[in-house]
Amino acid sequence: MELADEIIINAPQDQVYAALNDPEVLKQCIPGCEELVKHSDTELEAKVVLKIGPVKAKFNGDVVLETTGAPDAFSLTGQGNGGAAGHAKGGANVTLTADGPNKTILRYEAKAAIGGKLAQLGSRLIQSTAKKLAAKFFKSFADVVNEDATA
Repeated sequence: MELADEIIINAPQDQVYAALNDPEVLKQCIPGCEELVKHSDTELEAKVVLKIGPVKAKFNGDVVLETTGAPDAFSLTGQGNGGAAGHAKGGANVTLTADGPNKTILRYEAKAAIGGKLAQLGSRLIQSTAKKLAAKFFKSFADVVNEDATA
């Protein structure tokens, strides 16, 4: 499954990048996130509860950031285990482009694969849920960063 989109955030690029690396901001924006622990500058651990169709699962996952292109670009890879519900793994490439002094264009391309019970739900349900979750995350993220930029 692949997802791609872009969103304009009313904040300078360095502020957007800093927010993308702030566990408190991320926890607030990730749908269903119960816990997010930063183990290092490049390693995070998350506990997320998601309902996809009839399946509700608590995922424990690890995320690794690759920040060599920062603050203009970075990538992340992760994997999560939802017990009997199944497992997921994937990654994303994110680019941040300054659009004037106080606007940033955030673009992402993500790929994910799932297994277990979740994989039996059908790709259309999974794809539409993934798009909704991504949209919800980026809307929340933009709202939080925009609030901080105007404060």
